[in-house]
Amino acid sequence: MLNDTQIKKIFLNNKLLSEKQIKKAEDESKKEKVLLGNYLLNKGLINEKIFYETIATYFQIPLIDLKNLIIRKDILFLIPEPIAKTHGIIAFDQNDEYLFLATLDPLDLQTFEFIKKKFNKKIKIHLTDQKSIQEALRQYHKSLEAEFKDLTEPEKPRPGDKDLKELAEDLPVIRIVDTLLEYAIFEEASDIHIEPTEKNVVVRYRIDGILRDVMTLPKTVQAGVVARIKVLANLKIDEHRLPQDGRFKITTEQYRVAFRVSIIPVFDGEKVVLRLLNEATKTLSLEQLGLERNGLEIIKRNIKKPHGMILVTGPTGCGKTTTLYTIMNMLNTPEVNISTIEDPIEYRMPRINQSQVNPKINFTFANGLRSLLRQDPNIIMVGEIRDQETAEIAINAAMTGHLVLSTVHTNDVASTPQRLINMGVPSFLVASTTIVIMAQRLARKICSNCIVSYNLDKRLIDDINRNFNISEILKIMSREGVITKDLKNLESLLFYQGKGCKQCNSSGYKGRIGLYEVLEITPHLQDLITRHVPVNEIQKAAVEQGMLTMLQDGFIKAKNGITTLEEVLRVTQE
Repeated sequence: MLNDTQIKKIFLNNKLLSEKQIKKAEDESKKEKVLLGNYLLNKGLINEKIFYETIATYFQIPLIDLKNLIIRKDILFLIPEPIAKTHGIIAFDQNDEYLFLATLDPLDLQTFEFIKKKFNKKIKIHLTDQKSIQEALRQYHKSLEAEFKDLTEPEKPRPGDKDLKELAEDLPVIRIVDTLLEYAIFEEASDIHIEPTEKNVVVRYRIDGILRDVMTLPKTVQAGVVARIKVLANLKIDEHRLPQDGRFKITTEQYRVAFRVSIIPVFDGEKVVLRLLNEATKTLSLEQLGLERNGLEIIKRNIKKPHGMILVTGPTGCGKTTTLYTIMNMLNTPEVNISTIEDPIEYRMPRINQSQVNPKINFTFANGLRSLLRQDPNIIMVGEIRDQETAEIAINAAMTGHLVLSTVHTNDVASTPQRLINMGVPSFLVASTTIVIMAQRLARKICSNCIVSYNLDKRLIDDINRNFNISEILKIMSREGVITKDLKNLESLLFYQGKGCKQCNSSGYKGRIGLYEVLEITPHLQDLITRHVPVNEIQKAAVEQGMLTMLQDGFIKAKNGITTLEEVLRVTQE
């Protein structure tokens, strides 16, 4: 369905509704939180036939009714069911030159371009209605049910291991797996979870850090789907009792994506998780990651130093590795030798010597790092410091003329030195070698297609006032030039959110941005670390020397319309 602005323009131009009628319908649709077009149809304010004919005439495209049309199975399945459902697009015919599409939104150019490139054909767009789309979606289920009939026969025994390879090559199984992978790439998911339950198989995607249900498959396809993924990842098909890890790659003209596969036995079968690593993704700049002003200057200044240790900290999945790759990309010149030891290698980088740890043959972070130091590197990236041995070697490398980049699992910058000391590294070594610590989280960005401004409600303001020092946050926002100095409360401030649209799957969010705190280790902080002062004293000293906390950085990004205040509170209070 078209957005409110487009519907309003079309029906005012055609004088089918008066300005007064449109304004009233618009206000009511906002209250009910539905699109204006759906509101007009649901309330019977305009005849459905006239509604779609008017839109088709406006865009000068034909109108098609799919309700009584039987679509050939090979054409229908050209567009995976989840894409058809989410974007309201059905492939209903084709010839040598054209693919014919029926859609609810003639302006969904991104999806049309994706389909055009995928099939290398011109496309002819037709407008259709919601009932036609629903009828066509039912045809997907009928086709799949027919193809699954042999798999779902009650009298048919469960496939044995010898039959699993055959099952993995079964056409409906291949189609399901291809659909899951392709739709995940299209939706820019970071992970696919295939989870067996007692009665069916649930498929979920992690998009912008949040897991959401995508499909529910019949229990009888479970064995085939898992076997197919095992074949792709070159894993043992007949192993069901032990966890397995593998990887495979899909390369087309449009994308190059590596899939990291993890399979683990659970009560109802085998759970599969696939991590998507888009190898065609361009390395972002620090500014694009979300670093601003003071923090950005600190990083840019300190990565020019010939030796010392730069640490990035935060929980799993907060983008630490991406930040390190971005820094390495900035440092990657012919004059330096950059070597890494990672687990696993997430992205291949030209002119950087990347090594993957392998505990099975005792190639650990510590052993790998020891060997790397004999390779005459200028810059070393260690995927993670997780034990005393790795920490000591990394710190010694930083002392002896190497710039060391690494990650540590702590919640904030202030507790990072203490974590290294707890590992058994002397405090004076931590203090003298560490030059910068940065902590980060990933917050979802507001969808730019449906962004609106609003004032905070009283309940949220009271909640924020109870839990945070608002006067301090407002003072920092004023210092950073985000608000004027005379503002003393949140009531009058405008913030932003996404209404929800097709481009963001009605979530109001699209993409993610980093929230950061960046601490430069000054002589004063070196002294505090050496003296083993409590973490809260290091935090206080960091703030006194001008460090923005993650929460403050989040408030600034929320005020600037990059993310929402609710999202900032969610990721910083986890």
